[in-house]
Amino acid sequence: MTPSTSFPTLTPLISGRGLRLRPWDPGDEADVETFLRGCSDPEFRRWNTPLRPITDPATARATLHSKSAAAKSGTGASFCVEEADSGSPLGHVGVSRIDRVLRSACVGYWVLPEARGRGVATRALALTADWVFTELRLHRLELDHAVGHETSCKVAERCGFRYEGTLRGAMWEADRRDAFRDCHLHARLATDPDPHASPTISP
Repeated sequence: MTPSTSFPTLTPLISGRGLRLRPWDPGDEADVETFLRGCSDPEFRRWNTPLRPITDPATARATLHSKSAAAKSGTGASFCVEEADSGSPLGHVGVSRIDRVLRSACVGYWVLPEARGRGVATRALALTADWVFTELRLHRLELDHAVGHETSCKVAERCGFRYEGTLRGAMWEADRRDAFRDCHLHARLATDPDPHASPTISP
């Protein structure tokens, strides 16, 4: 099948596994607060250093605007992960660096402190991967995490993302932009078996 040369706005609603994934709204104060809270969490900051500092509502809103722009250009899609029944926010999952020629992209996620231990990351990643392969018709989806982040490693493996190796000095150290650390690279292909990851397994 020939890849599409169009770049549609990526603002779908994805539901399943007890979750709803919807685009973040930079104009919604609750979304800005939730995003800021997730990016300010010590556990998030231990393993992630955003490209641009996210320290207050203004910087959180600016980041959400950039994610909305990526969705409009067809190069990314970022979702607020919600409980399907209550609509309570649980975390974030995002697809970035969408390459329509190579049919590849990258995926990342985080979960709010109060939502951990409920399989949110596993369920959200499984839903997102299915959307990427069936709706976007991409071939390869990559995922990387800092070496030592065993929780994220387990989530990746449960969702069929095979470990492919260590990338040396490929990401910033925690809260630094002048020092680097290694990360593990995982990837899943559209032709790989669907592991049907259980939505009940932590985290």
